[in-house]
Amino acid sequence: MKQALKLFRYIKDFKAQVGLFFLTTLLGVVFGLVSFATLAPVLQVLFDAGGSPNSNGIVGYITRFVTGLVMKYDKLTALTYMVVLVVICTVLKNLFIYLSLNILNPIRYAVLRRLRDDMFTKVLSLPIGFFTEERKSDLVSRMTNDINEIEVSIMNVLESFIREPLTILFVLGSMVVISPQLTIFMVLFLPIAGIVIGRIGKSLKKPSNLAQERLGTMLGVIDETIAGMRVVKAFNAERHQHLKFRELNNNLFRIRNQISRRKELGSPMSETLGVLVVCMILWYGGMLIFSGKSALTGPFFITYIALFYMIINPLKNLSTALNNVQKGAAALDRIEHLLNADNNITERPDALPIDSFERAIELKNVQFAYGDKKILNNINITIPKGKTIALVGASGAGKSTLVDLVPRFHDVTAGEILVDGVNVKDVKLYDLRKLIGVVSQDPILFNDTIYNNITLGTGGASQEQVEEAAHIAHAHNFIAQKPEGYQTNVGDRGMKLSGGERQRVTIARAVLKNPPILILDEATSSLDTESERMVQDAINSLMKNRTCIVIAHRLSTVQHADEIIVLDKGNIAERGTHAQLISSNGLYKKLVDMQQVK
Repeated sequence: MKQALKLFRYIKDFKAQVGLFFLTTLLGVVFGLVSFATLAPVLQVLFDAGGSPNSNGIVGYITRFVTGLVMKYDKLTALTYMVVLVVICTVLKNLFIYLSLNILNPIRYAVLRRLRDDMFTKVLSLPIGFFTEERKSDLVSRMTNDINEIEVSIMNVLESFIREPLTILFVLGSMVVISPQLTIFMVLFLPIAGIVIGRIGKSLKKPSNLAQERLGTMLGVIDETIAGMRVVKAFNAERHQHLKFRELNNNLFRIRNQISRRKELGSPMSETLGVLVVCMILWYGGMLIFSGKSALTGPFFITYIALFYMIINPLKNLSTALNNVQKGAAALDRIEHLLNADNNITERPDALPIDSFERAIELKNVQFAYGDKKILNNINITIPKGKTIALVGASGAGKSTLVDLVPRFHDVTAGEILVDGVNVKDVKLYDLRKLIGVVSQDPILFNDTIYNNITLGTGGASQEQVEEAAHIAHAHNFIAQKPEGYQTNVGDRGMKLSGGERQRVTIARAVLKNPPILILDEATSSLDTESERMVQDAINSLMKNRTCIVIAHRLSTVQHADEIIVLDKGNIAERGTHAQLISSNGLYKKLVDMQQVK
Protein backbone atom coordinates (compact mmCIF):
# COMPACT_ATOMS: atom_id res chain seq x y z
CA MET A 1 0.00 0.00 0.00
CA LYS A 2 2.95 2.30 0.57
CA GLN A 3 3.69 2.23 -3.16
CA ALA A 4 0.02 2.84 -3.96
CA LEU A 5 0.05 5.95 -1.76
CA LYS A 6 3.05 7.19 -3.77
CA LEU A 7 0.93 7.07 -6.90
CA PHE A 8 -2.04 8.73 -5.19
CA ARG A 9 0.11 11.85 -4.72
CA TYR A 10 -0.19 12.43 -8.45
CA ILE A 11 -3.99 12.09 -8.32
CA LYS A 12 -4.68 14.48 -5.43
CA ASP A 13 -5.47 17.37 -7.80
CA PHE A 14 -8.44 15.40 -9.12
CA LYS A 15 -10.34 14.91 -5.87
CA ALA A 16 -13.73 15.87 -7.34
CA GLN A 17 -13.32 13.49 -10.30
CA VAL A 18 -12.11 10.67 -8.03
CA GLY A 19 -15.15 11.27 -5.78
CA LEU A 20 -17.44 11.05 -8.81
CA PHE A 21 -15.63 7.89 -9.94
CA PHE A 22 -16.19 6.42 -6.46
CA LEU A 23 -19.91 7.28 -6.58
CA THR A 24 -20.52 5.81 -10.05
CA THR A 25 -18.49 2.72 -9.14
CA LEU A 26 -20.50 2.31 -5.94
CA LEU A 27 -23.79 2.54 -7.85
CA GLY A 28 -22.51 0.06 -10.44
CA VAL A 29 -21.59 -2.43 -7.70
CA VAL A 30 -24.92 -1.96 -5.89
CA PHE A 31 -27.07 -2.45 -9.00
CA GLY A 32 -24.98 -5.45 -10.03
CA LEU A 33 -25.46 -7.02 -6.62
CA VAL A 34 -29.21 -6.29 -6.52
CA SER A 35 -29.71 -7.96 -9.92
CA PHE A 36 -27.84 -11.00 -8.65
CA ALA A 37 -29.30 -11.11 -5.13
CA THR A 38 -32.87 -11.64 -6.39
CA LEU A 39 -31.84 -15.14 -7.47
CA ALA A 40 -32.30 -16.80 -4.06
CA PRO A 41 -35.82 -15.61 -3.10
CA VAL A 42 -37.09 -16.22 -6.65
CA LEU A 43 -35.81 -19.80 -6.52
CA GLN A 44 -37.14 -20.12 -2.98
CA VAL A 45 -40.72 -19.15 -3.89
CA LEU A 46 -41.08 -20.32 -7.47
CA PHE A 47 -39.81 -23.82 -6.82
CA ASP A 48 -41.35 -24.20 -3.34
CA ALA A 49 -38.00 -24.88 -1.75
CA GLY A 50 -39.30 -24.24 1.74
CA GLY A 51 -38.21 -21.56 4.18
CA SER A 52 -40.27 -19.22 6.23
CA PRO A 53 -41.64 -16.04 4.64
CA ASN A 54 -41.71 -14.63 8.17
CA SER A 55 -37.92 -14.74 8.53
CA ASN A 56 -36.28 -11.46 9.51
CA GLY A 57 -33.93 -9.21 7.56
CA ILE A 58 -33.51 -8.35 3.91
CA VAL A 59 -33.86 -11.98 2.80
CA GLY A 60 -37.21 -12.26 4.58
CA TYR A 61 -38.41 -8.96 3.06
CA ILE A 62 -37.51 -10.02 -0.50
CA THR A 63 -39.08 -13.47 0.09
CA ARG A 64 -42.33 -11.91 1.31
CA PHE A 65 -42.31 -9.47 -1.63
CA VAL A 66 -41.97 -12.29 -4.18
CA THR A 67 -44.55 -14.43 -2.30
CA GLY A 68 -46.97 -11.50 -2.43
CA LEU A 69 -46.50 -11.21 -6.19
CA VAL A 70 -47.18 -14.92 -6.61
CA MET A 71 -50.32 -14.73 -4.46
CA LYS A 72 -51.61 -11.58 -6.19
CA TYR A 73 -50.92 -12.80 -9.72
CA ASP A 74 -49.25 -16.12 -10.50
CA LYS A 75 -45.75 -17.59 -10.66
CA LEU A 76 -45.16 -16.64 -14.32
CA THR A 77 -46.18 -12.99 -13.70
CA ALA A 78 -44.01 -12.86 -10.59
CA LEU A 79 -41.09 -14.30 -12.59
CA THR A 80 -41.70 -11.72 -15.35
CA TYR A 81 -41.55 -8.82 -12.85
CA MET A 82 -38.34 -10.21 -11.33
CA VAL A 83 -36.74 -10.70 -14.76
CA VAL A 84 -37.61 -7.10 -15.70
CA LEU A 85 -36.07 -5.96 -12.40
CA VAL A 86 -32.89 -7.91 -13.16
CA VAL A 87 -32.69 -6.39 -16.67
CA ILE A 88 -33.18 -2.82 -15.34
CA CYS A 89 -30.54 -3.33 -12.63
CA THR A 90 -28.11 -4.85 -15.15
CA VAL A 91 -28.58 -1.91 -17.56
CA LEU A 92 -28.04 0.58 -14.71
CA LYS A 93 -25.00 -1.36 -13.49
CA ASN A 94 -23.33 -1.25 -16.92
CA LEU A 95 -24.32 2.39 -17.42
CA PHE A 96 -22.57 3.40 -14.19
CA ILE A 97 -19.52 1.26 -15.02
CA TYR A 98 -19.32 3.03 -18.40
CA LEU A 99 -19.63 6.42 -16.71
CA SER A 100 -16.97 5.53 -14.14
CA LEU A 101 -14.49 4.57 -16.89
CA ASN A 102 -15.22 7.79 -18.77
CA ILE A 103 -14.40 9.68 -15.58
CA LEU A 104 -11.28 7.61 -14.92
CA ASN A 105 -9.56 7.80 -18.32
CA PRO A 106 -9.17 11.62 -18.42
CA ILE A 107 -7.64 11.45 -14.91
CA ARG A 108 -5.14 8.84 -16.08
CA TYR A 109 -4.13 10.79 -19.19
CA ALA A 110 -3.95 14.07 -17.25
CA VAL A 111 -1.58 12.51 -14.70
CA LEU A 112 0.60 11.10 -17.49
CA ARG A 113 0.62 14.48 -19.26
CA ARG A 114 1.66 16.16 -16.04
CA LEU A 115 4.42 13.63 -15.35
CA ARG A 116 5.84 13.94 -18.86
CA ASP A 117 5.68 17.73 -18.69
CA ASP A 118 7.32 17.81 -15.23
CA MET A 119 10.10 15.51 -16.42
CA PHE A 120 10.80 17.46 -19.61
CA THR A 121 10.69 20.76 -17.71
CA LYS A 122 13.14 19.31 -15.18
CA VAL A 123 15.46 18.10 -17.95
CA LEU A 124 15.47 21.59 -19.48
CA SER A 125 16.27 23.17 -16.11
CA LEU A 126 19.16 20.87 -15.14
CA PRO A 127 22.74 22.10 -15.52
CA ILE A 128 25.01 20.85 -18.31
CA GLY A 129 27.02 18.83 -15.78
CA PHE A 130 24.06 16.56 -15.09
CA PHE A 131 24.10 15.24 -18.66
CA THR A 132 27.77 14.26 -18.46
CA GLU A 133 26.90 11.90 -15.60
CA GLU A 134 23.63 10.45 -16.99
CA ARG A 135 23.16 8.37 -20.13
CA LYS A 136 20.84 10.00 -22.65
CA SER A 137 19.16 6.66 -23.37
CA ASP A 138 18.41 6.15 -19.68
CA LEU A 139 16.67 9.52 -19.55
CA VAL A 140 14.63 8.58 -22.65
CA SER A 141 13.72 5.25 -21.04
CA ARG A 142 12.47 7.04 -17.93
CA MET A 143 10.32 9.40 -19.99
CA THR A 144 8.78 6.60 -22.10
CA ASN A 145 8.87 3.08 -20.64
CA ASP A 146 8.72 4.14 -17.00
CA ILE A 147 5.80 6.41 -17.79
CA ASN A 148 4.00 3.45 -19.40
CA GLU A 149 4.51 1.44 -16.21
CA ILE A 150 3.02 4.34 -14.24
CA GLU A 151 0.04 4.38 -16.60
CA VAL A 152 -0.76 0.73 -15.85
CA SER A 153 -0.29 1.31 -12.13
CA ILE A 154 -2.50 4.39 -11.97
CA MET A 155 -5.26 2.60 -13.87
CA ASN A 156 -5.07 -0.36 -11.53
CA VAL A 157 -4.82 1.75 -8.39
CA LEU A 158 -8.01 3.62 -9.21
CA GLU A 159 -9.97 0.77 -10.75
CA SER A 160 -8.90 -2.11 -8.55
CA PHE A 161 -8.28 -0.31 -5.27
CA ILE A 162 -11.71 1.36 -5.39
CA ARG A 163 -13.99 -0.95 -7.38
CA GLU A 164 -12.78 -4.32 -6.10
CA PRO A 165 -12.86 -3.53 -2.35
CA LEU A 166 -16.37 -2.10 -2.81
CA THR A 167 -17.47 -5.29 -4.60
CA ILE A 168 -15.90 -7.48 -1.93
CA LEU A 169 -17.49 -5.39 0.86
CA PHE A 170 -21.02 -5.52 -0.57
CA VAL A 171 -20.83 -9.17 -1.55
CA LEU A 172 -19.50 -10.10 1.89
CA GLY A 173 -22.35 -8.10 3.41
CA SER A 174 -24.86 -10.09 1.35
CA MET A 175 -23.19 -13.34 2.39
CA VAL A 176 -23.42 -12.34 6.04
CA VAL A 177 -27.15 -11.69 5.56
CA ILE A 178 -27.63 -15.16 4.05
CA SER A 179 -25.47 -17.07 6.60
CA PRO A 180 -23.29 -15.39 9.23
CA GLN A 181 -21.87 -18.77 10.36
CA LEU A 182 -20.75 -19.75 6.86
CA THR A 183 -19.24 -16.31 6.21
CA ILE A 184 -17.19 -16.35 9.42
CA PHE A 185 -15.96 -19.83 8.46
CA MET A 186 -14.97 -18.56 4.98
CA VAL A 187 -13.24 -15.40 6.19
CA LEU A 188 -10.83 -17.51 8.26
CA PHE A 189 -9.25 -18.78 5.02
CA LEU A 190 -8.98 -15.44 3.14
CA PRO A 191 -5.94 -13.98 5.00
CA ILE A 192 -3.86 -16.96 3.83
CA ALA A 193 -4.51 -16.01 0.19
CA GLY A 194 -3.73 -12.37 0.92
CA ILE A 195 -0.37 -13.17 2.52
CA VAL A 196 0.73 -15.42 -0.37
CA ILE A 197 -0.29 -12.92 -3.07
CA GLY A 198 1.29 -10.02 -1.15
CA ARG A 199 4.67 -11.81 -1.01
CA ILE A 200 4.60 -12.45 -4.76
CA GLY A 201 3.88 -8.75 -5.44
CA LYS A 202 6.63 -7.55 -3.09
CA SER A 203 9.23 -9.70 -4.85
CA LEU A 204 8.52 -7.90 -8.18
CA LYS A 205 9.84 -4.43 -7.38
CA LYS A 206 13.60 -5.05 -7.55
CA PRO A 207 13.61 -7.02 -10.84
CA SER A 208 11.21 -4.45 -12.35
CA ASN A 209 13.65 -1.66 -11.54
CA LEU A 210 16.51 -3.71 -12.99
CA ALA A 211 14.54 -4.36 -16.19
CA GLN A 212 14.01 -0.62 -16.75
CA GLU A 213 17.72 0.08 -16.19
CA ARG A 214 18.73 -2.64 -18.66
CA LEU A 215 16.26 -1.28 -21.20
CA GLY A 216 17.78 2.19 -20.83
CA THR A 217 21.28 0.77 -21.41
CA MET A 218 20.07 -1.13 -24.47
CA LEU A 219 18.48 2.03 -25.93
CA GLY A 220 21.87 3.69 -25.44
CA VAL A 221 23.63 1.01 -27.50
CA ILE A 222 21.02 1.36 -30.25
CA ASP A 223 21.40 5.17 -30.29
CA GLU A 224 25.22 5.03 -30.29
CA THR A 225 25.31 2.41 -33.04
CA ILE A 226 22.95 4.31 -35.34
CA ALA A 227 24.73 7.64 -34.70
CA GLY A 228 28.17 6.08 -35.26
CA MET A 229 27.22 3.72 -38.12
CA ARG A 230 29.98 5.12 -40.37
CA VAL A 231 32.62 4.23 -37.75
CA VAL A 232 31.03 0.85 -37.03
CA LYS A 233 31.22 -0.14 -40.69
CA ALA A 234 34.65 1.40 -41.25
CA PHE A 235 36.18 -0.68 -38.44
CA ASN A 236 34.17 -3.84 -39.20
CA ALA A 237 32.66 -3.52 -35.72
CA GLU A 238 29.21 -4.88 -36.63
CA ARG A 239 29.88 -8.13 -34.76
CA HIS A 240 31.22 -6.27 -31.70
CA GLN A 241 28.13 -4.06 -31.49
CA HIS A 242 25.82 -7.01 -32.17
CA LEU A 243 27.37 -9.07 -29.37
CA LYS A 244 27.10 -6.10 -27.02
CA PHE A 245 23.44 -5.63 -27.93
CA ARG A 246 22.70 -9.37 -27.77
CA GLU A 247 24.13 -9.62 -24.25
CA LEU A 248 21.91 -6.78 -23.04
CA ASN A 249 18.91 -8.15 -24.94
CA ASN A 250 19.38 -11.62 -23.44
CA ASN A 251 19.81 -10.13 -19.98
CA LEU A 252 16.57 -8.18 -20.39
CA PHE A 253 14.89 -11.36 -21.68
CA ARG A 254 15.88 -13.27 -18.52
CA ILE A 255 14.78 -10.48 -16.17
CA ARG A 256 11.43 -10.06 -17.95
CA ASN A 257 10.84 -13.81 -17.77
CA GLN A 258 11.60 -13.74 -14.06
CA ILE A 259 9.11 -10.91 -13.57
CA SER A 260 6.47 -12.68 -15.67
CA ARG A 261 6.84 -15.94 -13.76
CA ARG A 262 6.22 -14.18 -10.48
CA LYS A 263 3.48 -11.97 -11.88
CA GLU A 264 1.53 -14.79 -13.52
CA LEU A 265 1.77 -16.86 -10.34
CA GLY A 266 -0.57 -14.44 -8.54
CA SER A 267 -3.71 -15.19 -10.58
CA PRO A 268 -3.63 -19.03 -10.58
CA MET A 269 -2.56 -19.00 -6.95
CA SER A 270 -5.55 -16.88 -5.95
CA GLU A 271 -7.90 -19.04 -8.05
CA THR A 272 -6.56 -22.27 -6.52
CA LEU A 273 -6.94 -20.87 -3.03
CA GLY A 274 -10.45 -19.70 -3.97
CA VAL A 275 -11.49 -23.17 -5.13
CA LEU A 276 -10.03 -24.63 -1.95
CA VAL A 277 -12.16 -22.27 0.12
CA VAL A 278 -15.25 -23.11 -2.01
CA CYS A 279 -14.74 -26.81 -1.30
CA MET A 280 -14.50 -26.08 2.41
CA ILE A 281 -17.67 -23.95 2.20
CA LEU A 282 -19.51 -26.72 0.33
CA TRP A 283 -18.57 -29.16 3.03
CA TYR A 284 -19.42 -26.87 5.94
CA GLY A 285 -22.63 -25.51 4.31
CA GLY A 286 -23.80 -28.99 3.50
CA MET A 287 -23.20 -29.97 7.10
CA LEU A 288 -25.32 -27.00 8.31
CA ILE A 289 -28.21 -27.88 5.96
CA PHE A 290 -28.09 -31.60 6.76
CA SER A 291 -27.97 -30.95 10.51
CA GLY A 292 -31.16 -28.84 10.37
CA LYS A 293 -29.58 -26.37 12.83
CA SER A 294 -29.59 -23.54 10.29
CA ALA A 295 -32.30 -21.68 8.35
CA LEU A 296 -30.08 -22.03 5.27
CA THR A 297 -31.90 -23.68 2.34
CA GLY A 298 -30.76 -25.08 -1.00
CA PRO A 299 -31.60 -21.98 -3.13
CA PHE A 300 -29.90 -19.63 -0.66
CA PHE A 301 -26.89 -21.95 -0.44
CA ILE A 302 -26.60 -21.93 -4.27
CA THR A 303 -26.81 -18.12 -4.20
CA TYR A 304 -24.19 -18.05 -1.46
CA ILE A 305 -21.75 -20.10 -3.57
CA ALA A 306 -22.44 -17.87 -6.59
CA LEU A 307 -21.79 -14.76 -4.45
CA PHE A 308 -18.51 -16.23 -3.28
CA TYR A 309 -17.46 -16.65 -6.92
CA MET A 310 -18.24 -12.95 -7.34
CA ILE A 311 -15.45 -12.30 -4.81
CA ILE A 312 -12.83 -14.40 -6.61
CA ASN A 313 -12.49 -12.10 -9.64
CA PRO A 314 -12.08 -8.95 -7.53
CA LEU A 315 -9.46 -10.77 -5.45
CA LYS A 316 -7.62 -11.81 -8.61
CA ASN A 317 -7.82 -8.25 -9.94
CA LEU A 318 -6.47 -6.94 -6.66
CA SER A 319 -3.54 -9.37 -6.80
CA THR A 320 -2.77 -8.24 -10.37
CA ALA A 321 -3.09 -4.60 -9.29
CA LEU A 322 -0.68 -5.17 -6.40
CA ASN A 323 1.87 -6.66 -8.82
CA ASN A 324 1.44 -3.72 -11.19
CA VAL A 325 1.75 -1.24 -8.35
CA GLN A 326 5.07 -2.86 -7.39
CA LYS A 327 6.28 -2.42 -10.98
CA GLY A 328 4.85 1.08 -11.10
CA ALA A 329 6.56 1.96 -7.83
CA ALA A 330 9.92 0.82 -9.25
CA ALA A 331 9.31 3.01 -12.31
CA LEU A 332 8.20 5.87 -10.07
CA ASP A 333 11.45 5.60 -8.08
CA ARG A 334 13.42 6.10 -11.29
CA ILE A 335 11.21 9.01 -12.36
CA GLU A 336 11.50 10.66 -8.95
CA HIS A 337 15.28 10.26 -9.10
CA LEU A 338 15.17 12.55 -12.13
CA LEU A 339 12.52 14.92 -10.73
CA ASN A 340 14.48 15.26 -7.46
CA ALA A 341 17.88 15.70 -9.11
CA ASP A 342 19.81 18.61 -7.63
CA ASN A 343 19.83 21.75 -9.72
CA ASN A 344 22.59 24.00 -8.45
CA ILE A 345 22.07 26.54 -11.26
CA THR A 346 19.18 28.42 -9.69
CA GLU A 347 17.89 31.95 -9.97
CA ARG A 348 17.56 34.01 -6.82
CA PRO A 349 14.06 35.27 -5.96
CA ASP A 350 15.33 38.87 -6.05
CA ALA A 351 17.41 38.41 -9.23
CA LEU A 352 18.11 41.65 -11.11
CA PRO A 353 17.03 42.24 -14.72
CA ILE A 354 19.81 42.99 -17.19
CA ASP A 355 18.96 44.17 -20.69
CA SER A 356 22.27 45.46 -22.04
CA PHE A 357 26.04 45.06 -21.87
CA GLU A 358 27.95 48.31 -21.49
CA ARG A 359 31.42 47.93 -19.94
CA ALA A 360 33.20 44.64 -19.31
CA ILE A 361 33.12 41.00 -18.24
CA GLU A 362 35.38 40.27 -15.26
CA LEU A 363 36.51 36.90 -13.89
CA LYS A 364 37.94 37.41 -10.38
CA ASN A 365 39.87 34.61 -8.66
CA VAL A 366 37.66 32.04 -10.41
CA GLN A 367 38.03 28.40 -9.42
CA PHE A 368 36.06 25.41 -10.61
CA ALA A 369 36.11 21.71 -9.72
CA TYR A 370 34.19 18.54 -10.57
CA GLY A 371 33.98 16.88 -7.17
CA ASP A 372 37.58 16.59 -5.96
CA LYS A 373 39.08 17.24 -9.38
CA LYS A 374 40.15 20.86 -9.80
CA ILE A 375 39.65 22.11 -13.37
CA LEU A 376 40.35 25.86 -13.07
CA ASN A 377 42.49 27.63 -10.50
CA ASN A 378 42.69 31.36 -9.67
CA ILE A 379 41.60 32.73 -13.06
CA ASN A 380 41.60 36.52 -13.40
CA ILE A 381 40.50 37.99 -16.75
CA THR A 382 38.91 41.28 -17.78
CA ILE A 383 37.21 41.49 -21.18
CA PRO A 384 36.31 45.09 -22.09
CA LYS A 385 33.31 45.69 -24.34
CA GLY A 386 34.14 45.30 -28.03
CA LYS A 387 37.39 43.41 -27.43
CA THR A 388 38.26 39.85 -28.47
CA ILE A 389 39.90 37.47 -26.02
CA ALA A 390 41.33 34.15 -27.27
CA LEU A 391 41.80 31.08 -25.09
CA VAL A 392 44.39 28.56 -26.26
CA GLY A 393 46.06 25.52 -24.77
CA ALA A 394 46.21 21.78 -24.94
CA SER A 395 43.06 19.64 -24.72
CA GLY A 396 41.93 19.36 -21.12
CA ALA A 397 43.46 22.69 -20.12
CA GLY A 398 40.01 24.01 -19.08
CA LYS A 399 39.14 26.31 -21.99
CA SER A 400 35.59 25.07 -22.64
CA THR A 401 34.84 24.87 -18.93
CA LEU A 402 35.93 28.49 -18.49
CA VAL A 403 33.62 29.84 -21.22
CA ASP A 404 30.74 27.70 -19.88
CA LEU A 405 30.94 29.63 -16.62
CA VAL A 406 29.99 32.94 -18.25
CA PRO A 407 26.41 31.97 -19.29
CA ARG A 408 26.17 29.89 -16.08
CA PHE A 409 26.11 26.45 -17.69
CA HIS A 410 28.15 25.73 -14.56
CA ASP A 411 28.67 27.85 -11.47
CA VAL A 412 32.07 28.77 -10.12
CA THR A 413 33.34 26.82 -7.11
CA ALA A 414 35.06 29.95 -5.80
CA GLY A 415 35.56 33.53 -6.97
CA GLU A 416 33.04 35.47 -9.05
CA ILE A 417 32.13 36.46 -12.60
CA LEU A 418 30.85 40.00 -13.12
CA VAL A 419 29.00 41.53 -16.07
CA ASP A 420 29.12 45.34 -15.84
CA GLY A 421 30.10 44.94 -12.19
CA VAL A 422 27.15 42.68 -11.28
CA ASN A 423 27.70 39.06 -10.25
CA VAL A 424 26.10 36.72 -12.81
CA LYS A 425 24.50 34.83 -9.89
CA ASP A 426 22.54 37.96 -9.02
CA VAL A 427 20.92 38.51 -12.43
CA LYS A 428 18.04 36.76 -14.16
CA LEU A 429 19.23 33.69 -16.07
CA TYR A 430 17.06 34.42 -19.11
CA ASP A 431 18.38 37.98 -19.35
CA LEU A 432 22.01 36.88 -18.95
CA ARG A 433 21.80 34.23 -21.66
CA LYS A 434 19.94 36.62 -23.95
CA LEU A 435 23.10 38.75 -24.01
CA ILE A 436 25.28 35.81 -25.09
CA GLY A 437 25.52 33.95 -28.39
CA VAL A 438 27.31 30.60 -28.64
CA VAL A 439 28.75 28.91 -31.71
CA SER A 440 30.24 25.55 -30.73
CA GLN A 441 32.59 23.07 -32.36
CA ASP A 442 29.73 20.65 -33.03
CA PRO A 443 26.93 22.52 -34.85
CA ILE A 444 23.69 21.47 -33.15
CA LEU A 445 20.68 21.46 -35.46
CA PHE A 446 17.25 20.00 -34.78
CA ASN A 447 15.16 17.81 -37.07
CA ASP A 448 13.24 20.77 -38.48
CA THR A 449 13.42 23.29 -41.29
CA ILE A 450 16.42 25.55 -41.87
CA TYR A 451 14.15 28.52 -41.11
CA ASN A 452 13.08 27.15 -37.72
CA ASN A 453 16.67 26.24 -36.82
CA ILE A 454 17.80 29.81 -37.53
CA THR A 455 14.93 31.36 -35.56
CA LEU A 456 15.41 28.98 -32.60
CA GLY A 457 14.73 30.84 -29.36
CA THR A 458 14.29 34.25 -31.00
CA GLY A 459 10.61 34.06 -31.99
CA GLY A 460 8.75 36.50 -34.19
CA ALA A 461 11.51 36.98 -36.76
CA SER A 462 10.39 37.87 -40.28
CA GLN A 463 11.55 36.13 -43.47
CA GLU A 464 13.57 39.25 -44.37
CA GLN A 465 15.41 39.21 -41.01
CA VAL A 466 16.20 35.50 -41.36
CA GLU A 467 17.52 35.99 -44.88
CA GLU A 468 19.63 38.97 -43.76
CA ALA A 469 21.15 36.84 -40.98
CA ALA A 470 21.84 34.06 -43.50
CA HIS A 471 23.55 36.56 -45.85
CA ILE A 472 25.86 37.71 -43.03
CA ALA A 473 26.60 34.05 -42.18
CA HIS A 474 27.39 33.30 -45.86
CA ALA A 475 24.56 30.75 -45.81
CA HIS A 476 21.92 32.32 -48.05
CA ASN A 477 23.37 31.06 -51.35
CA PHE A 478 23.42 27.37 -50.46
CA ILE A 479 19.99 27.64 -48.76
CA ALA A 480 18.49 29.27 -51.86
CA GLN A 481 19.77 26.37 -53.99
CA LYS A 482 17.84 23.82 -51.91
CA PRO A 483 14.57 22.65 -53.54
CA GLU A 484 12.48 24.03 -50.66
CA GLY A 485 14.79 26.88 -49.68
CA TYR A 486 14.45 27.94 -46.06
CA GLN A 487 11.70 25.33 -45.55
CA THR A 488 14.12 22.47 -46.30
CA ASN A 489 14.22 19.91 -43.50
CA VAL A 490 17.78 19.40 -42.24
CA GLY A 491 17.19 15.81 -41.01
CA ASP A 492 18.19 14.21 -37.76
CA ARG A 493 20.99 16.31 -36.19
CA GLY A 494 21.22 18.22 -39.47
CA MET A 495 22.68 15.24 -41.34
CA LYS A 496 21.16 16.34 -44.68
CA LEU A 497 23.62 19.26 -44.69
CA SER A 498 27.40 19.22 -44.93
CA GLY A 499 29.55 20.17 -41.94
CA GLY A 500 30.23 23.66 -43.29
CA GLU A 501 26.56 24.22 -44.12
CA ARG A 502 25.49 23.15 -40.63
CA GLN A 503 27.99 25.49 -39.03
CA ARG A 504 26.90 28.45 -41.17
CA VAL A 505 23.26 27.82 -40.18
CA THR A 506 24.26 27.96 -36.50
CA ILE A 507 26.17 31.18 -37.18
CA ALA A 508 23.04 32.62 -38.87
CA ARG A 509 21.15 31.66 -35.71
CA ALA A 510 23.66 33.63 -33.61
CA VAL A 511 23.49 36.60 -36.04
CA LEU A 512 19.69 36.70 -35.78
CA LYS A 513 19.89 36.65 -31.99
CA ASN A 514 22.25 39.65 -32.28
CA PRO A 515 23.95 39.23 -28.89
CA PRO A 516 26.50 41.78 -27.63
CA ILE A 517 28.67 38.95 -26.23
CA LEU A 518 29.82 36.08 -28.44
CA ILE A 519 31.42 32.77 -27.45
CA LEU A 520 33.13 30.82 -30.24
CA ASP A 521 34.19 27.34 -29.09
CA GLU A 522 36.55 25.98 -31.77
CA ALA A 523 33.90 26.76 -34.38
CA THR A 524 36.06 25.78 -37.39
CA SER A 525 38.22 22.96 -36.01
CA SER A 526 36.19 20.10 -37.52
CA LEU A 527 35.93 21.54 -41.06
CA ASP A 528 37.88 21.02 -44.27
CA THR A 529 39.99 23.88 -45.66
CA GLU A 530 37.38 25.26 -48.08
CA SER A 531 34.53 25.05 -45.56
CA GLU A 532 36.78 26.56 -42.88
CA ARG A 533 37.50 29.57 -45.06
CA MET A 534 33.79 30.18 -45.73
CA VAL A 535 32.84 29.66 -42.09
CA GLN A 536 35.72 31.87 -40.92
CA ASP A 537 34.47 34.66 -43.21
CA ALA A 538 31.02 34.21 -41.67
CA ILE A 539 32.53 34.32 -38.17
CA ASN A 540 34.48 37.48 -38.97
CA SER A 541 31.21 39.11 -40.06
CA LEU A 542 29.54 37.91 -36.87
CA MET A 543 32.33 39.19 -34.61
CA LYS A 544 32.13 42.81 -35.83
CA ASN A 545 31.26 45.23 -33.01
CA ARG A 546 30.88 42.41 -30.48
CA THR A 547 32.70 41.32 -27.34
CA CYS A 548 34.14 37.92 -28.20
CA ILE A 549 35.62 34.99 -26.30
CA VAL A 550 37.24 32.63 -28.79
CA ILE A 551 38.57 29.12 -28.19
CA ALA A 552 40.81 27.87 -30.97
CA HIS A 553 43.16 24.98 -31.61
CA ARG A 554 44.14 26.47 -34.95
CA LEU A 555 46.15 29.42 -33.73
CA SER A 556 46.10 31.15 -37.12
CA THR A 557 42.49 32.17 -36.39
CA VAL A 558 43.34 34.12 -33.20
CA GLN A 559 46.49 36.03 -34.15
CA HIS A 560 44.57 39.30 -34.26
CA ALA A 561 42.85 38.90 -30.88
CA ASP A 562 43.24 41.81 -28.46
CA GLU A 563 44.57 39.38 -25.82
CA ILE A 564 45.55 35.73 -25.99
CA ILE A 565 45.38 33.74 -22.79
CA VAL A 566 47.30 30.46 -22.64
CA LEU A 567 45.82 27.90 -20.23
CA ASP A 568 47.80 24.98 -18.88
CA LYS A 569 46.23 22.46 -16.47
CA GLY A 570 43.63 24.96 -15.31
CA ASN A 571 46.05 27.85 -14.73
CA ILE A 572 46.89 30.92 -16.80
CA ALA A 573 50.39 30.15 -18.05
CA GLU A 574 50.83 33.17 -20.32
CA ARG A 575 48.88 36.15 -21.61
CA GLY A 576 49.43 38.94 -24.11
CA THR A 577 49.12 39.73 -27.81
CA HIS A 578 50.36 37.35 -30.49
CA ALA A 579 53.58 39.36 -30.98
CA GLN A 580 54.29 39.59 -27.24
CA LEU A 581 53.78 35.87 -26.69
CA ILE A 582 55.97 34.95 -29.67
CA SER A 583 58.76 37.17 -28.38
CA SER A 584 58.54 35.69 -24.87
CA ASN A 585 59.42 32.27 -26.36
CA GLY A 586 57.18 30.34 -23.96
CA LEU A 587 54.37 27.81 -24.19
CA TYR A 588 52.46 29.75 -26.85
CA LYS A 589 55.57 29.89 -29.08
CA LYS A 590 55.87 26.10 -28.78
CA LEU A 591 52.21 25.65 -29.77
CA VAL A 592 52.71 27.98 -32.75
CA ASP A 593 55.85 26.15 -33.87
CA MET A 594 54.02 22.82 -33.68
CA GLN A 595 51.36 24.17 -36.04
CA GLN A 596 53.96 26.01 -38.17
CA VAL A 597 52.02 29.27 -38.10
CA LYS A 598 53.98 31.97 -39.91
